[in-house]
Amino acid sequence: MDESEVNRNMNILITGASKGIGENISTNLEGNIFAVGRNEDNLKKYSNYLVCDLAKKADLDNLGQYIQDNKIDVVVNNAGEYIYNPVDKMDYESMEHLLRVNLMAPMFIISQAVPYMKSQAWGRIVNIGSISGVMGEANASLYSGSKSGLIGMSKAMALELAQDNITVNVINPGWVETELGLKSIEDGEFSKEEVLDCIPQKRFVQPIEVTNMVKYLISKEAKGVTGQSINLCAGLSVGF
Repeated sequence: MDESEVNRNMNILITGASKGIGENISTNLEGNIFAVGRNEDNLKKYSNYLVCDLAKKADLDNLGQYIQDNKIDVVVNNAGEYIYNPVDKMDYESMEHLLRVNLMAPMFIISQAVPYMKSQAWGRIVNIGSISGVMGEANASLYSGSKSGLIGMSKAMALELAQDNITVNVINPGWVETELGLKSIEDGEFSKEEVLDCIPQKRFVQPIEVTNMVKYLISKEAKGVTGQSINLCAGLSVGF
């Protein structure tokens, strides 16, 4: 792809597009949006969409074909799930499910998109991680582990794909004001006020802030940015 085409006619695949951060990204990026999610009613507003449960192999196989058919230039792996559970209360099924959604599915999606990106010597991959994958989170070690894995995977892939003009980066949001973010507070042991008190800027990150970071990372101005793990957390990773 010629650099002049960046941000104009790109085919952009976004997972978890039916709500929250994914919906914000999908509705604010320029390009041909290919939205992936589980809620078909919420996906119908997009011209191109695919209903897909990332935990199911049959659905992933369909998604792989969808990616190949539509010649995806940009992948935004946004979909993810959160489990708040002490380590001694974990069960194998929960482990397998969360790792399938948060780590295995992004790896598979990238594997399906990369051949076309290589053929045109251009591609952008943005993985939405979590500050919990950087700092760790008590009683959410499974979630933290899956997001840490996403960071490590992204760095390795960035190194592997650098000569193909394909960048791979991770955005690690802190507490984001979305349905999932607020629910994770409800599932935890701290109140909303207590969580805010631990954030240096005393506020939640807004979904549009994540979208704007994605916009930058897929732009021609960011062609030298790859293998980076970017904390977008209102100062949470610095300390308090």
